[in-house]
Amino acid sequence: MKELLRTNDLVLISLVEAIFREGGVRFFVADTHMSALEGSTGFLPRRVLVDESQFAQARRLLTEAGLEHELRDAP
Repeated sequence: MKELLRTNDLVLISLVEAIFREGGVRFFVADTHMSALEGSTGFLPRRVLVDESQFAQARRLLTEAGLEHELRDAP
């Protein structure tokens, strides 16, 4: 799996999950339980990982949704 984006924004993660489910993209949100270790302060970002074979499709879906600025390698 390859990292596509990293964020602390839970609403953004929820939106990305919905987009990927609708688009049939296999994904995994890493570090979701780190808040228990960090004391629930929210300073550790969560990483959205997608299957490498669907990486281009996932980027396209997020770009079409107007979220290209959130991508890990965005300028």
